[in-house]
Amino acid sequence: MSTEPSAPPALAPIAERVAAPAHLPLPEVDGLVWRSLTLADAPALFALTAAVEEHDRHPFRTSLEETEEMFEGEWRDLARDTLVGLDADGEPRAYASVDTRPGDASVVRAFVQGAVHPRWRGRGVGRQVLAWSTGRARQLLAASGKELPARIAGYVQDGDAPECRLFEAAGYTANRYYSTLRRDLSLPVPEVALGDGLRVVPWSPELDEATRLAHNDAFRDHWGSEPATPESWVHGRSMFAPEWSVLVVDDAAPAAGAAEDAGSASEAPDGAAPAASTAPDGVAPRASTGGGPVVAGYLLSGRYEQDWPVAGYSSGYTETLGVRREYRGRRIALALLSAGMTAYQAGGVEYAELDVDTENPSGAHGLYASLGYEKKDGSRMYSIEL
Repeated sequence: MSTEPSAPPALAPIAERVAAPAHLPLPEVDGLVWRSLTLADAPALFALTAAVEEHDRHPFRTSLEETEEMFEGEWRDLARDTLVGLDADGEPRAYASVDTRPGDASVVRAFVQGAVHPRWRGRGVGRQVLAWSTGRARQLLAASGKELPARIAGYVQDGDAPECRLFEAAGYTANRYYSTLRRDLSLPVPEVALGDGLRVVPWSPELDEATRLAHNDAFRDHWGSEPATPESWVHGRSMFAPEWSVLVVDDAAPAAGAAEDAGSASEAPDGAAPAASTAPDGVAPRASTGGGPVVAGYLLSGRYEQDWPVAGYSSGYTETLGVRREYRGRRIALALLSAGMTAYQAGGVEYAELDVDTENPSGAHGLYASLGYEKKDGSRMYSIEL
């Protein structure tokens, strides 16, 4: 009897699996007229989001700048991927947005988000808006042409029971859970010594492309992560805090493009075979770094001042923390967290915060706990796996 592991079942064609509707009916709600969103709607959409977040007691507040980012991205088709319901006064009372990412290489994903004004709830608006979003997500997945596993996903705060029920009634399952952790910055921050050749440096635009490539390597084995393209990497940075962002670089590693003539290096597109003149995997070409050091790890931060009154304290938020796989086990993550917290302290804020996947297998929970991080609240990802 063979002991060889059985091969995974072959996937049906994505167009068949996702069952995209040929026609997408608009919600039918007395008193609301539906159309797609435009950038001119950003201020009114911001006001709608603020009303929802306050009513639902969310632990954060979305800024106008973050709202405007929803309209950005060369890959987006706002006319087809967004929807807003306007009342008789032309005020938005509900909206939906479906987004994808161009770099998906192992799972092709579509993300749904939306909201209904508290005064318009209880009329079936949310149910119809989510149905529209799910249908549009299916259309986008089918149109991707990527013969990969597929996922439709949305995020919900743990305490938002009505929204949890809404997703569950629409066929979604809570498949991933996340914890928001915080750390009191009045506590001492440990000093961390790194090995020869490794040093902590401030983030800089010149090293951002090398950081993107390091990120793609660091998260290659992380559940739910897909490669960031140059376009998606810089998207959503309205709250980015460069003064609180740090890198660990390796001066001992060969410089990017060191073996090539200046200006001759080129980078193959993500997912494509590298051209002969491409720098090593995970190392930005000389045109991006000036022949500088290799980025071994990174910590990128955000400054969400609009959240501070809600939380009752000021904070620096660690958006993304990663270490390239070949550099793991060398205390780089610890050094980055220490440097990040030191930067937050210098900025005069009271807490460090971050989010972590509760099923993260890398030992991140133990690392954060050893530094004094404690759980503040949580969220979950609902998804339909196709």
